[in-house]
Amino acid sequence: MILRITQYGEPILRQRGARITALTPEIEQLITDMFDTMESANGIGLAAQQVGHALQLAVLDVRPAAPDRPSTLTLNGAPADPASLMPMVLINPVVTPIGKPVLGPEGCLSFPEIFADIARAESVEVSALNAKFEPIKFQCGGLLARAVQHEADHLQGILFIDRMTAAKKAELQEELDTLHSETRLAMKGRHKPKAPKA
Repeated sequence: MILRITQYGEPILRQRGARITALTPEIEQLITDMFDTMESANGIGLAAQQVGHALQLAVLDVRPAAPDRPSTLTLNGAPADPASLMPMVLINPVVTPIGKPVLGPEGCLSFPEIFADIARAESVEVSALNAKFEPIKFQCGGLLARAVQHEADHLQGILFIDRMTAAKKAELQEELDTLHSETRLAMKGRHKPKAPKA
């Protein structure tokens, strides 16, 4: 099922996700729905907060962007094909930067049509649970490292606008304010109390 993607201005995007302690049928269904939603929106990553759930859960699939923005992957100390881990589920991830920061373009499904160059570590080490609730550990670079860091931020209530330079954020402030206002208005419409029956 395709879920509604939360937009900038909705409080849940600022909520830190709760750790997932068991792979319940509800979590399994949420994972399936998140992949459907991400694919429908032409995204390469999606965090649970972006579909209304404050959980430590993200899904990724960088294969659609692979020709233009390559990734690297190291498993058990040896180079591996990043596609071998796609599509990827990260539950309760711990992400450790291991490379120097590099600038790269980013967008976010919760910020339609807003893009900026963001500085992030060029490579990271990741420990998490996968879709089978099994532990996984890997190192990655390129687009996959950037996407992992972007989604891991979401799980802590951190948005990519928080990583922008002050100058870039100032440049985008009018667009951000408009999106925030439109989101708040839409939220009021969704939560409008029903008129009492006569």
